[in-house]
Amino acid sequence: MLKTGKWIMSLVVLMLVLSACGNNSNTSNNGTGVEAPAAAETETTENGTTETTLKVASLIPPMTDILELIKPQLKEEGINLEVVILSDNVQPNDALANKEVDANFFQHVPWMEEYNKNKNANLVPVQPVYHAVYGAYSKRYKSMEELPDGATIVIANDASNGGRSLDMLDKAGVIKLKEGVGINGTVADIVENKHNYKFEEVDLLMLARMLDDADLVLMTPAYASPLGLTPKKDALLTETIESAFAITLVAREDNRDSEPIQKLAKAISSPEVKQFLEENYDEIALPAF
Repeated sequence: MLKTGKWIMSLVVLMLVLSACGNNSNTSNNGTGVEAPAAAETETTENGTTETTLKVASLIPPMTDILELIKPQLKEEGINLEVVILSDNVQPNDALANKEVDANFFQHVPWMEEYNKNKNANLVPVQPVYHAVYGAYSKRYKSMEELPDGATIVIANDASNGGRSLDMLDKAGVIKLKEGVGINGTVADIVENKHNYKFEEVDLLMLARMLDDADLVLMTPAYASPLGLTPKKDALLTETIESAFAITLVAREDNRDSEPIQKLAKAISSPEVKQFLEENYDEIALPAF
């Protein structure tokens, strides 16, 4: 009886290993776990009409909420919108570049451009949707004036969001950057720092966690809102609206002008989406169309 039990257990383990190997053969080697291929596919339905399946990678609300909102509209136009929810800020671009999805909706254009540069990719912006206003948050202080000399300010460590943070502080007069660097500035470009603030650069996904340890953290609503914070109500400082940082629908050069992508772009910038944002996310997402 004991030998039989061991044989069954070995068989189960072997089946699991084979299953895992089979799954790996159906996915790309970029670690997204999204099955390929996923180019827009058109098929004929039972009633004789044609329907195109369009896969769009996204991350969190309100992005995913917007995609769910426009599903019925696109369905009427012969498009079956499939939302592929991924878990970090790299996977949606990897999946799109590798043609595992047809578009993504999670990023601003500078982030996309940085990805293109690093990965030699050809992703392109299609339609800006909303501004996720950057804010400076603190658990210790209620205004920028209270921030002491030598305070630690945490910003993102990627070029686009790090530069965005420093540009925001520069425009507010907190620091002064080298002339002309703007959103491309780095900590090395700070030419005036009267209060000797210390800057710590961390991964985007770590920003919210740093709020307990740092004096000030600069981040988007995507990371602030899970903590119950909004730029309008809680930020000590917010950026001015910059069209360059609007959360944007992104596709590839080879499919951006296709009919399904253009229908998606029209739906995602419809009056219904604008009303949805104004009624549900007015403190963290301002329409960009």
